[in-house]
Amino acid sequence: MDMEEKGIKILFLADEPDKGIWDFYTPGKLDGYDLIISCGDLPPQYLSFLATYFKGPVLYVHGNHDECYVDTPPDGCISIEGTIYEFEGIRIAGLGGSMEYSGGIFQFDEKTMRRRVNKLMRRIFFKGGIDIFVTHSPAADLNDSSDLPHKGFQCFHTLLKKYHPRMFAHGHVHMSYSYNQPRLTEKEGMVVINAYQKYEVNFPIPPYR
Repeated sequence: MDMEEKGIKILFLADEPDKGIWDFYTPGKLDGYDLIISCGDLPPQYLSFLATYFKGPVLYVHGNHDECYVDTPPDGCISIEGTIYEFEGIRIAGLGGSMEYSGGIFQFDEKTMRRRVNKLMRRIFFKGGIDIFVTHSPAADLNDSSDLPHKGFQCFHTLLKKYHPRMFAHGHVHMSYSYNQPRLTEKEGMVVINAYQKYEVNFPIPPYR
């Protein structure tokens, strides 16, 4: 990002709480961030904790293990499931869940996820596009794995190709699964982030639309 270009600092989280934030929190540790985004599979107590000490919004999508959110959603946090949240002119769209493998409520087959994607794309159309796409599962053949639970969704590519977000953040595929699991990937000008545990980025604020 150009030094003259204004931006926001985003903390992406997923899959496992970061001990440096939760277990060893000290006052001011979250200072400097403008936005926190969870890509799923984090205890609701963790997100509630962050919302208590963080001055900005805490956004989230559901992971495949987040069924407890139905009864105990994280306090003070904002779900972006199937919708678009705008922050400082940055449009952020979210879709949680993983490929269906055991019948969980946040597990979907390709056909069902495609319907969710199509519904979200209609919302994106009226917003004039998006800047960041947040999911739990990766897209097919883009940071995913070959086993069914960690296989990515092909239908995500339809959204990515049509609206070309600058950033695509996901979780679900733990960095500990493989020594060569990529943290960052670039695809046709889009930055793809595996948000496992935590990853911070500076995202440029777009010019006035």
